[in-house]
Amino acid sequence: MSTPNQLYDEAVTLRDKGDRPAAVSKLEQAVTADPNFTIGHGMLARLYLDVDEPDKAVAHARRVVELEPEDAFSYTALSVIYVRCGRIAEAEEAKAMAWNKQHGLDD
Repeated sequence: MSTPNQLYDEAVTLRDKGDRPAAVSKLEQAVTADPNFTIGHGMLARLYLDVDEPDKAVAHARRVVELEPEDAFSYTALSVIYVRCGRIAEAEEAKAMAWNKQHGLDD
């Protein structure tokens, strides 16, 4: 049985070969095995945009924020995902959260 890290590595290889659906499948296996596998959720957010599943992209980007609530980059990535999904108001909120985290301000 593959570990989440091994599945992630396989997903990267598949993505690099252009097989995004297969990469998504590997990453879904990884985050099922370890729901706290942050890097897997992050890549899933990006790949779900590529395969035109914006709601799933947002869900995985939000999961990254849940797992790393103090990380400004997580909010920045969420903001980018929201922008790519056309959800500008939510993107602005996530961007503000990123700024607050970066500058040590309360939510």
